[in-house]
Order: sequence, then C-alpha cells, then structure tokens
Amino acid sequence: MVAALLRKALAPLAPPGCFSCGASAGAATPLCWSCRDGLAWLSDELVEVEGPGGPAIEAWAPLAYRGGARALARALKFRGAVALTETMAAQIAATAPAGALDRGELVPVPLHPARRRRRGFNQAERLARALGRRTGLTVADCLERAGPRGTQTGRDRDERLAALAGVVSVRRGASAPREAILVDDVLTTGATVLACSRSLRSAGSERVVAVAYARTPGR
Repeated sequence: MVAALLRKALAPLAPPGCFSCGASAGAATPLCWSCRDGLAWLSDELVEVEGPGGPAIEAWAPLAYRGGARALARALKFRGAVALTETMAAQIAATAPAGALDRGELVPVPLHPARRRRRGFNQAERLARALGRRTGLTVADCLERAGPRGTQTGRDRDERLAALAGVVSVRRGASAPREAILVDDVLTTGATVLACSRSLRSAGSERVVAVAYARTPGR
C-alpha cells in the first residue's frame, strides 16, 4: 500500500516510460515519440497463408513484428499489460483493409488451458474484445486448444502444423460463426491460424480470415 501511494505521488515527476525503450512517453501513449515514429507499417493488402492438406486463409496485420510493435505485443503477453489492447485494437481498426472488419464475428485464437492458467488471461481474447468495442463486431470465443502444452517457439512451419493438428477445435456446445475473423496478437508462420481456420470450416464457417496486431516480416 505504501509503495503504491509513493508511486502515485511520484508519477508527475516520473512520467510513464516507453514500453520499448524506457524513455518518457507520457500518460496517453505506451510508446515515446521516437519509437512511434519507428513503427514499421505494412500495406493494407491481405496476404494468403497456405499449408498442406487444407485451404489457404487470408490474413493481415498493420505492423511488422519488430521495434515498438514487438515491445507492445510482448508486454501484453508476458507482463500482463492488458490495457495495451486498446492501443493495439485502435491501430488495427484504423488501418484495416477496406471491408475486412465490416462483417463477421471475431474469434480469438485459443490458448492452451495450462498456459492460460499461468498467464491469467488469453491475450488474443482480450485483443478481440478491444477490437469488438472499436468495430461493433461480436466476439465468438468458440475455439479451444487441447493436447500437449509444448511451445511452438523454435519449430519450423511444418512442425507447427503437425503439432496443432487435431488439438484446436470448436468448443462443445458452441457454434462456429458463418463468417469468422480470427484474432491473434502476432502472426508468425501462420500455422496457428490455419489450424483454427480448418476447425471453423469443419464446423460450418463459410468464410474465415485472420487479423493480428503484428506480423513477422516475410510472412
């Protein structure tokens, strides 16, 4: 309690720090001017993500996963900075391709239950709800993930696809939206959104696209 009161008292003397470089950023933004200026914005064109054994999925993200965008995504995921989803959702909504967020339901990419318990939340679900508030779209949290908890980090694309096969499914009692917009914080190999797309299509979705906050360059 004393520490919290002390931080509040010192806040005017020590403005909030930039999540990327630690410099003063002010209370209204999570990044300083320099880091905001250094954000690597991508085009507003959907990219096609393909994989073996199933249809491709169109995906888009406003930013390359580096610099300030990487810092915000990691702060959300590993530091529990869930308030950042408002900034991230605003950037997605403001720069989305024409028509991409006009219709459909927002479907968060699921997190393994063990990881969700440890983290306390699913960052994709929080981002989807923030995006729903910006766009008026409904959130359909209908997917779940089972199987081993192993991380996808370090695996190549085919290994990720194999690891996810059969472990992402539509939750019992839930319905897959006719038009689904998958939401995730970061798009890397595309294996996760492909697995989610296949499950949704198998459950009745007719159109599936994916939206993320940042994308690994070259994907």
